[in-house]
Amino acid sequence: MSTTTVTSTPNPSVFGQSVTYTATVTGITAGSPPWGDVTFVIAGGPTIGPVTLTPTGVDSGTASVTDSSLAVGSHLVTANFVNSSDPLDNSSGTTIQQVNQSATTTAVTFVPPAPVCGETVTLTAHVAAVPPGSGTPTGTVTFIISADGPTVTGALDPSGNASVTVPALSVGTHQVAAFYNGDANFAPSNSPLTPLTINPASSTTTLTTSPASPVCGEPVTLCAQVAVVAPGTCTPTGTVTFTVAGGPTLTGTLNASGQACVTTSAIPVGTHAVTAAYAGNGNVAGSTDTGSITVGQGASATSVTVSPAAPVCGESITICAQVTVSPPSTCTPTGTVTFAISGGPTLTGTLNASGQACVTTNALTAGSYTVTATYGGSTNIAISSGSASFTVGQGVSGISASISPSPSVCGEPVTICADVGVAPPSTCVPTGNVTFAVSGGPTLTGTLNATGQACVTTSAIPVGMHSLTITYPGDGDVLGSTATLPLTVNQAASTTALTITPSTASCGQSVTLCAQVTTTPPGTCTPTGTVTFAIAGGPTLTGTLNASGQACVTTSAIPVGTHAVTASYGGNTGVAGS
Repeated sequence: MSTTTVTSTPNPSVFGQSVTYTATVTGITAGSPPWGDVTFVIAGGPTIGPVTLTPTGVDSGTASVTDSSLAVGSHLVTANFVNSSDPLDNSSGTTIQQVNQSATTTAVTFVPPAPVCGETVTLTAHVAAVPPGSGTPTGTVTFIISADGPTVTGALDPSGNASVTVPALSVGTHQVAAFYNGDANFAPSNSPLTPLTINPASSTTTLTTSPASPVCGEPVTLCAQVAVVAPGTCTPTGTVTFTVAGGPTLTGTLNASGQACVTTSAIPVGTHAVTAAYAGNGNVAGSTDTGSITVGQGASATSVTVSPAAPVCGESITICAQVTVSPPSTCTPTGTVTFAISGGPTLTGTLNASGQACVTTNALTAGSYTVTATYGGSTNIAISSGSASFTVGQGVSGISASISPSPSVCGEPVTICADVGVAPPSTCVPTGNVTFAVSGGPTLTGTLNATGQACVTTSAIPVGMHSLTITYPGDGDVLGSTATLPLTVNQAASTTALTITPSTASCGQSVTLCAQVTTTPPGTCTPTGTVTFAIAGGPTLTGTLNASGQACVTTSAIPVGTHAVTASYGGNTGVAGS
């Protein structure tokens, strides 16, 4: 009668481990080798066989099978030997196979391996059986992320992988551990702490300027658009520094759209490099963009005014130029304005804080003029010019006169002076000739000197009362004028001297009587006419003055005796009697 025993190796085993089951049959009494077959029946497991018995002796043999499919637990293993020659020689044997959980290992990996802020990270845990265990673990894996990370659970797939997606981890290094929770066949395990570094997301900065072609003093807006480079999704915050070469440095704060803008009117005229530098924050790295901006000169306009509007010759004239800057420029014009007066001087004035320059001149004579005011420009403001026309009128003249002596006497030199003056505001000096017309007398002409005076002297004014008319005809700069005044010339005084030759005569002797008539200075007129010689007790005789002012008569009719003789000059128009 046969006996069957069963052994298993290894025992206990772990899940998935290959176990060899061996049936040893001894005491076989019927038949001849290989005698028969052995079938292995495993409780909770497979039935394996029949397997032909392999002889090991004259009445014994073995049969072995291998299996790795048993679940965790204790399993009754029965080996049934069936003798093909004699059913009475069949036998069975049993053993207990203990299957324990297989140990596992858990490893965690990240995709992407170097994520940036805001990027979604996939954590994958791979759970594997530790040999000699085999098979694929099932169940769940719990991912624990240090610091501010979440705890997430994922289910194992048929490959032993569990993956979870974690968004928006903060920048920095996190420690990640994956805990496999085990199942009926596989023991729990956990990965080592694995560092996961979230880097700041890259950024780009785009600089824009508006307007594209500003002018001096015009507000310029500098904007920087900061964008996060994919796969980063964090929001850039903080400030952008705008540096204008040769100009201001400004700081703007990013808004919710990632834009920072600043506005300035302080960029000088010229071409400037502009840098917009985003400083970054903890989650988004900094970035820079550069550009340039050209600020042009402001356009200007120049207007001209003349005051007074109707000046006269020599009057002080103020010419003003108002330089204004055309919008959108707000810069203040500085520098000088050149005033070019056609036919007159060229003058220069400096702009004041209001953009006005004025010059004053009294050097213009009568006539029509055009003044052109040219603003020479500055670093910030362009050149411009303007013009105005004006007319300078003649000055108004007036005459004051003097007569010396007044009254005069016949033949006395008379000096007549005319002072031709110009009424304010004119300051021009009259030039030319003055006519002196004496009614019933001469007409004389005198030339004005540098002080505006003309004088004439004459001795040819007859005795009498006259009207003197002084006429200044004017010149290009001064209007003419006339003055009338009375002029009186009186008779000159005279003296008469009597001589008698001989002064003692005999009766009947001829006696010559002579009278010398002389004009008394300052009179110079020549006495003419007759002299009457009256001889007391004798004749009265008349003699005519010669060119030398002498009149003589001769008589022999003077009676004997002493006589008084009187010589009387009767005078003429110009010389009084004596």
